Amino acid sequence: MAFDIEMIEKVYETMATRIDRARELVGRPLTLSEKILYSHLWDGMPTQAFTRGKDYVDFAPDRVACQDATAQMALLQFMHAGKSKVAVPTTVHCDHLILAKNGAKQDLELANKQSKEVFDFLSSVSNKYGIGFWKPGSGIIHQIVLENYAFPGGMMIGTDSHTVNAGGLGMLAIGVGGADAVDVMSGMSWELKFPKLIGVKLTGKLNGWTAPKDVILKVADILTVKGGTGAIVEYFGEGAEAMSCTGKGTICNMGAEIGATTSTFGYDDSMRRYLAATGRQDVVNAADKVASYLTADAEVYANPAQYFDQLIEINLSELEPHINGPFTPDRGTPVSKMKAEAEANGWPIKVEWGLIGSCTNSSYEDMSRAASIVRQAVAHGITPKAEFGINPGSEQIRYTIERDGIIADFEKMGTKVFTNACGPCIGQWDREGADKQEKNTIVHSFNRNFSKRADGNPNTHAFVTSPEMVAALAISGRLDFNPITDTLLNDKGEAVKLNPPFGDELPTKGFDVQDPGFQAPAADGSSVQVAVSPTSDRLQLLEPFPAWDGKNITGAKLLIKAFGKCTTDHISMAGPWLRFRGHLDNISNNMLIGAVNAFNQETNKVKNQLDGSYDAVPAVQRAYKAAGVPSIVVGDQNYGEGSSREHAAMEPRHLGVKAVLVKSFARIHETNLKKQGMLALTFANEADYDKIQEDDTINFLDLTEFAPGKPLTLEFVHADGSKDIILANHTYNEGQIEWFKAGSALNLIAAGKA
Repeated sequence: MAFDIEMIEKVYETMATRIDRARELVGRPLTLSEKILYSHLWDGMPTQAFTRGKDYVDFAPDRVACQDATAQMALLQFMHAGKSKVAVPTTVHCDHLILAKNGAKQDLELANKQSKEVFDFLSSVSNKYGIGFWKPGSGIIHQIVLENYAFPGGMMIGTDSHTVNAGGLGMLAIGVGGADAVDVMSGMSWELKFPKLIGVKLTGKLNGWTAPKDVILKVADILTVKGGTGAIVEYFGEGAEAMSCTGKGTICNMGAEIGATTSTFGYDDSMRRYLAATGRQDVVNAADKVASYLTADAEVYANPAQYFDQLIEINLSELEPHINGPFTPDRGTPVSKMKAEAEANGWPIKVEWGLIGSCTNSSYEDMSRAASIVRQAVAHGITPKAEFGINPGSEQIRYTIERDGIIADFEKMGTKVFTNACGPCIGQWDREGADKQEKNTIVHSFNRNFSKRADGNPNTHAFVTSPEMVAALAISGRLDFNPITDTLLNDKGEAVKLNPPFGDELPTKGFDVQDPGFQAPAADGSSVQVAVSPTSDRLQLLEPFPAWDGKNITGAKLLIKAFGKCTTDHISMAGPWLRFRGHLDNISNNMLIGAVNAFNQETNKVKNQLDGSYDAVPAVQRAYKAAGVPSIVVGDQNYGEGSSREHAAMEPRHLGVKAVLVKSFARIHETNLKKQGMLALTFANEADYDKIQEDDTINFLDLTEFAPGKPLTLEFVHADGSKDIILANHTYNEGQIEWFKAGSALNLIAAGKA
């Protein structure tokens, strides 16, 4: 269950030789990221040096991890691949489909009833194809991976953007769409453009109220939500070495919010301690034999500016606690400046809820540090002003913090303990009163705070901060409360100043758990039957997408010109829509309903060019599909940022959208579009975005000459008969063009041609 030491030792056996060879090819010292990349080349021994940010490279990941919401579509695709068993160790984790409302026991019971069909499907498919299955309530995928599967120097892909959490244990763990996962599960290579490298040197040491969370909140403020696109972020320095392993995981986790391919840290004593505490001393023993290969060469860290494409330096001793938001995770505000910022921007000062948990901040250390603040409040007779909720990261965490009295500490303050699952972090929160859509503020330790994400209310101002700051702000009930300088009144009218948080990095009594919630697959799954009812509204077997007809696309209509931020949450919302993640046609009814129409500044209201009426985006697109009319979507910068959910690519593909033309893409979404046989294009001249008009008809003039490095030419015919010719760039290589021609990458796999 926990790890495959033979697989890990095999990785380490080949690592040294491959890295030494890569160093010769490159002709200089190597960063940690380069070492792991070169040691995981699909063809084994490096034979060439790759250009960062340009060359597409085939890799051989060691593991695959899937969460239940994305696993449905990934496994439905894998069933078409014609394989009897997964080729690499793979796990499925049931953490997304559990609604947070009443508390762990009731919520889990309800989820097991409401989503029984989906859980049974995932369990049986896992059993059939040799996949480890983590049951509902076992915990959040990324915390379980960190506790059981992650190892220094490894490479893993996962069908969730926060797969990057495993970088806290020195992995290159990368979020992908389900089709990418199917490639690797089928025994094929996984393709990635060789990343650029961003180095973050951490000096000093965290102290007082500052936590690892504040490091990534500061980095997000510096780089913005797209500053890490196409890059790996590598953290190093004395500050990194002084940090806990789970703290490193928190930092890597939120690297997804800057668009980074992944983030990682070099192997050190904190990782040794964590591996040993989680029952993996064998991994420590193996890693220690190749320790010099599990961190960058000494010359790199001595002169980092020579080896990284970009260098950031942060003095942890001077870093303030940060509170990022609202509506975007890269708007950083130091706690000392929040009062002025809130007043200037009209943010609601009253904090209604404080939420701790999610895959980024649900470790033992996180819970114990937050509990130290709660204990102070209870001891001093301070009544919390906001409601409070926690989601333990795993059953192992929950069991251990219950044993150690931490849950009891939270409950003394009236805290609601939700299931070991994602809950409010991904919109699985039945928040009382959210339907009134009142303007309000919540604070949480999650990773994303897009509009509507937590509770569906567009007027909820969600702010991201550390668990200990969440506790302090929830207790005070004020967004502008600064625990470093401010006091609270207790029940005797006395002014009380909270002491800085304290918590054990690891439980002094060790971790413990009775039932972790793991189901091992059958040794021989050939007799396992996987049934999908044709009348189900939750699951639907997939039909192959049609191949390209070899002709130019002509007469296409503009479906929507999306304005501003358009994340995968805007393209395919989570929350209540999660129940349809295994039914492509049903979930397609949420396609682009959150995107803002540039022509009327409204959501889910676009013009149907067939009759001139205005209707919901999915309804208009279904009308085009029924009439055999192709369509395209136009978007703004960093289109598709956020989650790895490939539904955001599969839905428009299913409904007949042919191309997405934007100013720029987020990495995972661009790849997802390519995998599903879509045209993912960018304006050669971003100003051409302004030329697109509401009644446009679009003709591709040279799609028949589709080739790597050659822009495509599109003709936009306006309602008055005038035309604009626009050049569209793309990043397709020969293999990816074959995906388009075949109708999808999966079609090639099924045909045995991939």
